[in-house]
Amino acid sequence: MNTRLPIIFLIALLLFTLFIIDDADAIPAFARRYKISCNTCHAPFPKLKPYGDDFAGSGFILQENEKERDYVTAGDDLLWMNKEFPVAARFDAYGVYESDNDVQSDLQSPYGLKLLSGGTLYKNIGYYFYFYMSERGEVAGVEDAYVHFDNVFKTNLDIMVGQFQTSDPLMKRELRLTYEDYQIYKAHVGSSQANLAYDRGVMLVYGIEQSGTDIIAQIVNGNGIHEAGENRKFDADKFKNYGLRLNQGIGNFASIGLYYYSGEDISSTWDYQYTNNITYWGPDINIGLGPLELTAQYLVRQDSNPLFNNVNMDIATTGIIAELIYAPRLDRSRWYLTALYNKISSDLDDVERLEDYGVSPLAYHSATLSGTYLLSRNLRLIAEYTREIDQEINRIALGFVTAY
Repeated sequence: MNTRLPIIFLIALLLFTLFIIDDADAIPAFARRYKISCNTCHAPFPKLKPYGDDFAGSGFILQENEKERDYVTAGDDLLWMNKEFPVAARFDAYGVYESDNDVQSDLQSPYGLKLLSGGTLYKNIGYYFYFYMSERGEVAGVEDAYVHFDNVFKTNLDIMVGQFQTSDPLMKRELRLTYEDYQIYKAHVGSSQANLAYDRGVMLVYGIEQSGTDIIAQIVNGNGIHEAGENRKFDADKFKNYGLRLNQGIGNFASIGLYYYSGEDISSTWDYQYTNNITYWGPDINIGLGPLELTAQYLVRQDSNPLFNNVNMDIATTGIIAELIYAPRLDRSRWYLTALYNKISSDLDDVERLEDYGVSPLAYHSATLSGTYLLSRNLRLIAEYTREIDQEINRIALGFVTAY
C-alpha cells in the first residue's frame, strides 16, 4: 500500500469538518461598497452571472444607484473619483494526489494569492487589475490590467486597453470553477510564443441589440506579457496579431459563436530570421436549460513553421473544450457539479526527433468531474477528480477558494 495516500484522506477530513463552521464575515470590494451579496454578480464566484457581466461592462458601477455624493468631485464636473480605493484578495489552496508522479501527494497552499482592484475613473470609464503575489510558489506579477471605456460616443461600442487573455471572448479561464484548466488556450505550439492566454493590446466590443449580436475585435502584440525586451519594447517583433469573434444570441437560452485569429511571430538566428504564420479558427456554443449550462469550443490552430527552422511545415493543432455545469437551485445553489473535457492533438507530435528542438509533445486528453460547495458566498470547497485518458494518470484535488 502507498504510504502517501493517507495524507490525502487527512486533507479530505479537514475540509469536510469545515462544513460546521459559521459563514465567513469577509466580503470582497464591490460587495462591501454597495452592501450587496456576492450572489448578485456571481453564481458561484468567480463565475459571472449576466448581471455581473453588465456590471463589469459598465465600469464596475451600479448605474441606477450612482450618486455624486458617493464620489470625490470637489465641485469639478471632470472629476469623479472613488471615495475609497476598492481592494480585495483571493486565496486558493489545494491538496493534490497524482498517480505516476514522483511527488504523489502535494500540499499546494497557497496555490494562488492575489490582490484585486477595480472601480471608476470617470463616468462610463472603469479600471481593473490584479497582482499575483504568489502563483504556484512564485511572484507572477500583474496579469489582468486594463482600462474600460463604456458606450464610447454614446453608442454600444466598448473599448478595453491593457492586458487581458485573448481567449476572454470565448471561455474566461480566470472564472472557471475547476482546478483543471482550459488546456488549448494556453498551449504553445513548438517554439512559438503566441497562444490565447495573456497578451497586451486593445479589445473592441460592439453589441447590436436588435439582433442580439456581439462583435469583438482584438489587436495584440502576440508574444504574451513578458518583460520589455531590447530597447524596452514590449513586442518581440514587427507584427501585430488580430482576433475577431462573432456571437449570436438565440433567445434567452443559447448563443453560437465563431472565432478567427491571425498573426505572425519571428525567431532570429545569427544568419537568418524565421517567420511563423499563425491562424486560429473555430466555433463555440453556450446553452442554458434550467439547472444545466453547456459551453463547448472547437478550435483549430495552423502554424507554418513553429520550430523556426529552414524546413517549412504546415502544422495543424486541434483543441476541444466541453464544460457542463449543474446548479440544482440555479443562482441560489450551494452546491454545483462541473464536468469538463479537454483534448489536444497536433501534427507536431509526429515530427521526428522532436525533443532535439527543445519542445514537448502537445497531445492531451482528460475528463474531469468537480464538485463545489459554498460554505459561504465568498468561500467555496472543491473536490475534483481528473483522468488523463491516454496517459492513464489519475489526479484528485481537494481544496478551497476564498475572496475577501
